[in-house]
Amino acid sequence: MSRDDGDDGNTGYGRRAFKRSKAHFADRVTADGRDGWPVEAGRYRLVVSRACPWASRSLVSRRLLGLEDSLSLAVADPIQDDRSWRFTLDEDGRDPVLGIRFLSEAYDRRESDYPGGVSVPALVDVPSGRLVTNDYQQLTLDLATEWTALHRDGAPDLYPDALRDEIDEVMADVYEDVNNGVYRAGFATGQEEYEAACTGVFRRLELLAGRLERQRYLVGGTITEADIRLFTTLVRFDAVYHGHFKCNRWKLTENQVLWAYARDLYQTPGFGDTVDFDHIKRHYYQVHTGINPTRVVPLGPDLSGWLTPHHREELGGRPFGDGTPPGPVRAQERIPAAHTP
Repeated sequence: MSRDDGDDGNTGYGRRAFKRSKAHFADRVTADGRDGWPVEAGRYRLVVSRACPWASRSLVSRRLLGLEDSLSLAVADPIQDDRSWRFTLDEDGRDPVLGIRFLSEAYDRRESDYPGGVSVPALVDVPSGRLVTNDYQQLTLDLATEWTALHRDGAPDLYPDALRDEIDEVMADVYEDVNNGVYRAGFATGQEEYEAACTGVFRRLELLAGRLERQRYLVGGTITEADIRLFTTLVRFDAVYHGHFKCNRWKLTENQVLWAYARDLYQTPGFGDTVDFDHIKRHYYQVHTGINPTRVVPLGPDLSGWLTPHHREELGGRPFGDGTPPGPVRAQERIPAAHTP
């Protein structure tokens, strides 16, 4: 999710054609360090917003793989201003490790006058304070495949080699029609543009429901990267996409299969314990002033249903395969109880 660098800032949402920028900084942190960035415990800092679905992928992956001790976490304020993501949740308004007030400072240390906006997730090199990558599509795949030496014992294989072609195919459809589709609907500037995007969202969701009616997870019998990418949109659906983005043909809670699937994942350690509904709602409704000029945040929806039985285990499958669930969330990363079901 990006802080656009246009002159109209937050007010521009919904008033100009929507186009998702490609990651400008696409260096990779790899086991062999071929891009100059070797995997190294403690060297990098992951900057996220808990409001952002693209950043939330990395939060889930980091938890499932047990990288908390190796990859430190910076959480930005869900309310951006026109200067970018800011660290106003931290003491003195500075990230305690990087010492910066705005994520844009790490971008500027990497390259001045770069094209595109300041987006999360962002991986920052702690010694230099420079941005390494903002490639949200590749980042979690690398966490799963390049960071294996630092994975916890019992970490799941989120991108198993034998299933990668199928995972890639599913993820491509989910990205085009669902992950990005809700944004194309929400930021549409004309009726035809909106209707095409919204129709695509629900067509794909119905196809996914048909697939998930027969199997517990999207690909294979365990959680994979494909499930992470669908979950981060589904968990936001009723809270922001149904109303704020006008994706309102039906609510997630009205689709029996997808609602059960989303609850199953939410209740799986590593998923729901990374979700902050307060950050999600305040970001979308208060930042996108081109869509919601009053900045009023709705009281609903009722979150209690996220903790109800889902019965998806009846379909078989094992969430972590031969592995084990991640341990408890560390105290400093727990979501406040008031922000959860």
